[in-house]
Amino acid sequence: MEKAIFAGGCFWSFQKFFYSLDGVIKTTCGYTGGKLKNPTYKQVLNLNTGHYEAVEVIFDQQVIPYKQLVIEFLSFIDPTDSKGQGCDVGDQYKTAIFYLNNEQKKTAEELIEKIKTLNIFEKPIATKILKAKEFYKAEDYHQKYYKNFPNNYAQYEKYCFRKVNKKLKELLK
Repeated sequence: MEKAIFAGGCFWSFQKFFYSLDGVIKTTCGYTGGKLKNPTYKQVLNLNTGHYEAVEVIFDQQVIPYKQLVIEFLSFIDPTDSKGQGCDVGDQYKTAIFYLNNEQKKTAEELIEKIKTLNIFEKPIATKILKAKEFYKAEDYHQKYYKNFPNNYAQYEKYCFRKVNKKLKELLK
C-alpha cells in the first residue's frame, strides 16, 4: 500500500471521488500544509493557519499507479483556479499535490509541465506541488460526509458540482 495527499477544494467532494477509483483502499479527510498543530475545522476555516483541506489516499500501486492518481486528481479539479474550487473560495480550498518522496514530486512536476505545454487553458496553472507536512485527520463528521449526511451532501453537490475534465484526462495519459 502507498500513500498520497491531495488538496482540491472542499475535501467532501474529492474524498468521494477518490473512493470511487479502483485500487483506492482508504481515504481520510484532513488538514495539511500549515503551521498550527492539530487544527480544527473552525480554525482552518476562520484563521490564517496556512492549512489546506486535503485528502490522504491509501492505494494499491499494482491496481492504480501514483501517476494515474495524479491524472485523476488534475482532471477532477480546475488546475487554473487560484482562489479555491467552484463555490469553495479561500486559501484552505486551493489546490496542491503534496509529495511524500522524490518520485511523487517528479511525477507531479512532469504532469503539471505537460498541462502547461498542452496550452488548453487560458489561465496559468495554479495547482502547487508541495513537500508533504504532517497530515491532521479532520473531525469524524467530515469523514465520508457523502455517506453519513446524504441529504446535506446532495445539496452541496447540487450547487458545487464538479465533473471530470475528460479531455484533460485523455491528454495526460
